[in-house]
Amino acid sequence: MASVARVLIDSPLPQLDRLFDYAIPPALAEQAVPGVRVTVPLKSERRVADGLIVEVGDDSAFAGALAPLEGVVSAARVLAPEVWALARRVADRQAGSASDVLRLAIPPRSVAVEKKWLERGAPSELPQAVHPIDGYGAGVVEGAIEGAERIALRSLPGVARLPDGRWAGRWAVTLAQAAAATLARGRSAILAVPDYRDLEQLEAALAAVAPPAAIASLDAKRTNAQRYAAFLSCLGDEPRIIVGNRSAVYAPARRLGLIALYDDGDPLFAEPLAPYAHARDVALIRQEQQGGALLFAGHTRSVEVQRLVELRFLRDVAPDPVVTPKVVLTAAQGAGGEGGRMPSTAFRAAGEALTRGPVLVQVARPGYVSLLACRRCGQAARCTVCQGPLRIPAAGRAPACAWCGALAGHWACSACGHDGFRMVTRGSGRTAEELGRAFPGARVVVSDGERPLTRLDGAPRTLVVATRGAEPLADGGYAAVVLLDGDRMLQREGLHVGDDCLRWWSNAAALAAPGAPTVLVGVGGALAQSLALWQQPGWAAAQLADRRALGFPPAVRIASVTGKPEVVARALEALDGVPIRDVLGPAPVEPEGPRARDDGLVRAVVRFDYAAGQEVATALRGAIVRQATGGRRPPAGDRRRRPAPTLRVRFDDPDIL
Repeated sequence: MASVARVLIDSPLPQLDRLFDYAIPPALAEQAVPGVRVTVPLKSERRVADGLIVEVGDDSAFAGALAPLEGVVSAARVLAPEVWALARRVADRQAGSASDVLRLAIPPRSVAVEKKWLERGAPSELPQAVHPIDGYGAGVVEGAIEGAERIALRSLPGVARLPDGRWAGRWAVTLAQAAAATLARGRSAILAVPDYRDLEQLEAALAAVAPPAAIASLDAKRTNAQRYAAFLSCLGDEPRIIVGNRSAVYAPARRLGLIALYDDGDPLFAEPLAPYAHARDVALIRQEQQGGALLFAGHTRSVEVQRLVELRFLRDVAPDPVVTPKVVLTAAQGAGGEGGRMPSTAFRAAGEALTRGPVLVQVARPGYVSLLACRRCGQAARCTVCQGPLRIPAAGRAPACAWCGALAGHWACSACGHDGFRMVTRGSGRTAEELGRAFPGARVVVSDGERPLTRLDGAPRTLVVATRGAEPLADGGYAAVVLLDGDRMLQREGLHVGDDCLRWWSNAAALAAPGAPTVLVGVGGALAQSLALWQQPGWAAAQLADRRALGFPPAVRIASVTGKPEVVARALEALDGVPIRDVLGPAPVEPEGPRARDDGLVRAVVRFDYAAGQEVATALRGAIVRQATGGRRPPAGDRRRRPAPTLRVRFDDPDIL
């Protein structure tokens, strides 16, 4: 019987990111198996730490006497072998710790749920049904799943009525049918979507094609007990359809047949916690390790996926026959409503469509008036307390700071001294007020971050004002879609502005009923043409070509190195001899927000080719460990407490460009 347990300690300290050997006491011999939670003594910290057994064996490379395990927390083997292999690979790629990855992969323990799961009997066999995947030619997507192919799927626009009377986007129906086809082959499927709105549609579509007991939802909005119960249900050998947000790509699934991501360009797929691995990259790694099919679906295509298509790593799959929404381009000014903000073309289209069904109006900002400027000179109005932007939070309210909330009662322009405001950007509240006056008799509904709405009946004379990404699904689809504030959206700084706008507009246009017009206001050029012709991959290809010429991601990879100047300098020295392209900076990190402070941090950006990624990660990981274990002096009077390390490394940092 094995006598040594190799344990990964749950700790944020980078120097503890390895397996530690512990002796297995005879009393714990039957319980100490790979995958279980344990407690172990941590002598360097003089405390008991939590950990997970990764392996067991008969010997150890450590020459001294091994400390024994303190105890086994539970008999549940929560760390599946495939999840450990994935966590280790992701951590090494991102210069991070495997324990940080496993915190994302394994939900917090619920004792009551776990006890019930351990007492369960053998799972019953579930009935399976095969549902053809519509819209892509007979057997095209099914063949890709059976052949474990990697594909970039162009999602069908529009909405579909489900057997129970509910409606869902056609993209959700496609993913549900693909998951059911995978389940019918005795394999598991992992479906990841950006947020709860998408998940609601996907779960509704799955209910029509798969038995409820086969679906495990790891949605972040569920309670911890619900998430843990769903997680435990994935640990067996029986196939499951696993749905959730970005962390669902880490779910245990031994016989994995499909990983599918919808709308991978959504920033919600970028993990904000260390080691900051994007769900798309995790899916690529997992498919390489476990096999099965890989599917990236969306109404638009991210530049990262386009790169893989051009490398022939992914196969492009388009609908057959082609489905193209009706998109109308129009100038920003006209004789329509809202004081000329809505051109006459859009105004007429909305007015005519209201007699047939609901109309969607997409705007850039929530609130009432999200940005004010000086009435005389046009300079942006700033708070006199913290220099934050001034806004009007609601109708009849006084202007106030968006950062600190201070009222602008005695404000005067710092440039010309004038004390009058003018509205620069109308929010959803102000837009709804103006449209209510322009279309008397219409019911005006607002959907934004403060008033989220996921579904809407298809009644006529309903006008929906929604911020980008918060558009509710209307039964039967919208009779017309009007996309306002396109010029404002494009004024945001960043490399991905055009990609984001095209994604917002395409997803809104996909909610329209068949033949219903989508009017894009005030935007022209190649971006608008890509939407009008429904050729989003062409835009992604053009963007990728530009980024190759400039040496920008995803043509190359980047890593940001942030910390005190001397710490960043030492980290960059670790890259001597590593084949990188160049280093940009270091440059000071500007504090942001009302509570931000200037800590004297700097940031350098390292650019390198994909082939050098592992060498760069290894070198920077070494710098992180050295800085964490180096001679940082403790504060006076407290020898045990040392200042926190300031070095932070983030690969593929979305905040850089």
